[in-house]
Amino acid sequence: MVGLMKTNSFYNRRFCFFNSCRLSLFWLVAVLMLICSGAVYRVLAARFEFIVGKGAKLPVSLSDFPFRVGNWSGEDLPIHTTTRDYMEKNFADDFFSRRYINKEAKNWADVYVVYCSSRIAGILGHRPRICYTGAGWVHDGTDESYVVTASGRKVSCLIHRFHMPGSQYRETVVLSFYIVGGRISVREGDFSDLFGRLPNIGGDPARYIAQVQVSSSVESSVRSAARDIIDTVLVFFPNTVNIEPEDVTASVGIDAN
Repeated sequence: MVGLMKTNSFYNRRFCFFNSCRLSLFWLVAVLMLICSGAVYRVLAARFEFIVGKGAKLPVSLSDFPFRVGNWSGEDLPIHTTTRDYMEKNFADDFFSRRYINKEAKNWADVYVVYCSSRIAGILGHRPRICYTGAGWVHDGTDESYVVTASGRKVSCLIHRFHMPGSQYRETVVLSFYIVGGRISVREGDFSDLFGRLPNIGGDPARYIAQVQVSSSVESSVRSAARDIIDTVLVFFPNTVNIEPEDVTASVGIDAN
């Protein structure tokens, strides 16, 4: 009987030993897998960032957009560092934001242009109705419209109207449209499909989105600035300079949201 108990005790210790070894081996493998997966993730993430960052650069940077356009004189508007970092990380490959003043006509307008090639779909959702209301403005309405440029181009656009409530009450009007691979559009649906969401791995210069916004406190100033400045904006983007005026309008089925 005593011998049997000793034998059982021996096997129990042996069983516990092997169980402990298996458990230690399991945790060792788990830790190694975790380390390896982290290393793989960092390599793939770096590779993905490299691929995504291959979007085509503009022939001439938007930073070189002229400060003088006709009777309009511009100066850069400050963009908060956090906002700038977010734009550059998520969608903006090039951009400018300026206030243009026409002293003769006593008009002013802010012109914002952003170019997206490497992260085309990153611009989705960054439209006036969302961004302005997110900053505290109240949306009063959006209308389909167009503006005829100095060269005779009839460019379809959306006209958004907002006001800031409270003691600092003020109004603003925003004219907006997109340039989708050289074609004017006012619909996010033109670049929100799967093709538009894929990164521009090959750096195709024809795959890009540009967003144009012209804003001021009164609509007449917005339209005046857009008429004089849009032709120069279009020159900076591929496949737009050869478009005949009657072909610049957007397709039917405008989404005013």
